[in-house]
Amino acid sequence: MRHGDKINNLGRTASHRRALLANMCISLIEHKRITTTLAKAKALRRYMEPLVTKAKENTTHSRRVVFSYLQNKEAITELFGPIATKIGDRPGGYLRVIKLGFRRGDGAETALIEFVDFNEVYNPNAGKTKTAKRTRRGSKKAAGSVETAVAEESIVALAEETPAEVTETISENTEVVDEVTENVSEETPSEPEKDETAA
Repeated sequence: MRHGDKINNLGRTASHRRALLANMCISLIEHKRITTTLAKAKALRRYMEPLVTKAKENTTHSRRVVFSYLQNKEAITELFGPIATKIGDRPGGYLRVIKLGFRRGDGAETALIEFVDFNEVYNPNAGKTKTAKRTRRGSKKAAGSVETAVAEESIVALAEETPAEVTETISENTEVVDEVTENVSEETPSEPEKDETAA
């Protein structure tokens, strides 16, 4: 019985399978895409995606952990260099498997496995700058930033004026404020006087 046995053994012993997947990882890191059978491509994706996640954190410990799997210094340099910078903001799903059909020799189903971010043709979001998603809470911050920008512009405009112009502007503004306060006081009704005898 094979209850819970989810690993595809690929017809190999454990040591042979580890060596096969490590070699395929090195080739994929070097060429950014390789063609293989569908079963090997799916096994490689499960083997390599945790290593790519570790490569996002460029520490000595994570380099040593990944090196224990791959045993290749050039592949480690490439993985922690250009690949890690390109996939830095992606939360997972670094590899893509595309079925290619059946091989003529033995009829095995073949597939292309590649890094998602390195295919400029197949990637619909290639070359686009990612904008942050606006939320309802973010709109308050945006409005506040607009107000502060307007206030900063007015301060800069005042700083460029001469002292005589500044005093003139201030006196005009105080006149406008006085007029507004007079209009508001005229429009608001006065409170009725309380009848002290009734109380």
